[in-house]
Amino acid sequence: MLAADGRCKTFDEAADGFARGEGCGVVVLKRLRDAISDKDKILAVIRGSAVNQDGRSGGLTVPNGPSQQVVIKAALANAGVNPQDISYVEAHGTGTSLGDPIELRALGAVLGKGRAEDRPLLVGSVKTNLGHLESAAGIAGLIKLVLSLQHQTIPPHLHFKNPNPLIPWAELPIKVPTEVTPWDAIDGKRLAGLSSFGFSGTNAHIIVEEAPAPKPPEFGGQTPERPLQVLSLSAKSEKALQALAHRYLTYLQTHPQISLGDIGLSANTGRNHFSHRLALVADSTQQATQQLQDYLDGHLATGVTTGNSTDTQRPKILFLFSGQGSQYLGMGRELYLTQPTFRAAFDKCAAIVAPYLDKPLVEILYRDTSPSEIDQTLYTQPAIFAVEYALFQLWLSWGITPDGVMGHSIGEYVAATVAGVWSLEEGLKLIATRARLMQGLPSRGAMVAVLASLTEVEKAIAPYAPEIAIAAVNTPQNVVISGDETGVEKVIQQLTLQGIETRRLKVSHAFHSPLMEPILEEWEALVRTFGLKAPQIDLISSVSGELVISEVTQASYWRKQVREPVRFDRGMKTCFEQGYQGFVEVGAHPVLSSMAREVSWALTATARLASCLSGCLL
Repeated sequence: MLAADGRCKTFDEAADGFARGEGCGVVVLKRLRDAISDKDKILAVIRGSAVNQDGRSGGLTVPNGPSQQVVIKAALANAGVNPQDISYVEAHGTGTSLGDPIELRALGAVLGKGRAEDRPLLVGSVKTNLGHLESAAGIAGLIKLVLSLQHQTIPPHLHFKNPNPLIPWAELPIKVPTEVTPWDAIDGKRLAGLSSFGFSGTNAHIIVEEAPAPKPPEFGGQTPERPLQVLSLSAKSEKALQALAHRYLTYLQTHPQISLGDIGLSANTGRNHFSHRLALVADSTQQATQQLQDYLDGHLATGVTTGNSTDTQRPKILFLFSGQGSQYLGMGRELYLTQPTFRAAFDKCAAIVAPYLDKPLVEILYRDTSPSEIDQTLYTQPAIFAVEYALFQLWLSWGITPDGVMGHSIGEYVAATVAGVWSLEEGLKLIATRARLMQGLPSRGAMVAVLASLTEVEKAIAPYAPEIAIAAVNTPQNVVISGDETGVEKVIQQLTLQGIETRRLKVSHAFHSPLMEPILEEWEALVRTFGLKAPQIDLISSVSGELVISEVTQASYWRKQVREPVRFDRGMKTCFEQGYQGFVEVGAHPVLSSMAREVSWALTATARLASCLSGCLL
């Protein structure tokens, strides 16, 4: 039964047995209506299936053609489709001189009836690629079939040079594809069959259909593509990098319709990364092709970066979660439209927080509404949480995992969630309740960023204490004050006379000020009802600026977190002391990135910074 040359030559006259392979495959099955309701990414649909048994036969190595015909007919009936609807079959195709003719005769007898001459049934077998995986053979065929449906392309069947003369090719409306073949739809659908036969006479056949087109979002227009894609290449030497770039160039030139996003994802996450590196940002395959050509010609086009990485290890990465003031109407909209991971995470947050809001979160952010709503803390806090959590999941899907996290004010609640202090459901309940309590306070406060030292600012607000307080120390020259609006206005006037620049923050209340004190008792009592856990990764406190463990399991910590100033400056200092070099801002605007850079300059520390939305992905 085993091929002498170790190759499975299915349907060829040289077929002399199968080649044993090793492998396994896993697929996730879910009821179609549930997957659609949950907005899952559906890869394909199993329309129908059937299983039967040969019964008494001529032996283990002798397939039963009539039984194969019966199981195929049963699968078609179960799927509710006609034989002519099937355009491709992934055959069992072991590559034996006896089994191949029997299988093709059975396929032709059932699926060949009434088939137009210009639309032959295409038949192939993954065993020519992988060998016979035995108990995993069927799942390997299914995975190949799903990938073929996704790419609307049938890959070539290997080792097929001279058709097996024992197969009546002239009588069967069957063709074996020996080159890449576009998979044309029949009446708008792509349907395929998959056969898998057991050693003891069990026969199985399933009908697989192309995944349904995703339902476009209700709130507007066509779903756009992500405008920019990233392709990163690396090699152990400059010469090897040029050779790799040339291979990619050749591939893109010969496959101009290929998805640049797919190519980029494979290169970015599926390959090892070496010291000599090339990265490009392009909006199309054509632009990427030109950029690679320019690089090989010795020119660096816009959007192309090259360099050497001397690091022998991956740098420690810390995610920075932004606070209030970073929000804007429509933040994350394009990611919501184009990135399934982002959308699924956002929708999950929106569903959890829905009982605490008077309107859906998606309406607040992405439908035509009053811009002022997003600036009301009742909506601001849950919206920022949902967007940042969705961004976090998106970074994870791209293979970027943090070693630690730090949040600025409400950003600390997302940081605590991903660090494992509480569950997503608990984090959203806390942030929604926090937002409700704060929204109920009088909105007579203001917050202002002062571009001066902490000493200068403390001196300026001293006459107005305790009504005016320090709300945040972001950098050595960026301090936020918060409190009664009348007092804040007087401080602004005084600072302006001194030539000190100030900037009002876009907030509805004076956070981290004495105006928050009326809610502290109720807030602490609520937090005490949650079973808080120690973080599973590094968590840098926005209160103390230090690495915290047991502190965040106490309700009293989260009381302080509402009232006391944010010490982002100390937090960044701790990050550098802990050896962090890579920083990713997870937020709507690159606010923390610029502040982190200022702190790094003041400490003469090295920091690599990236932001999520503005200027990077949108």
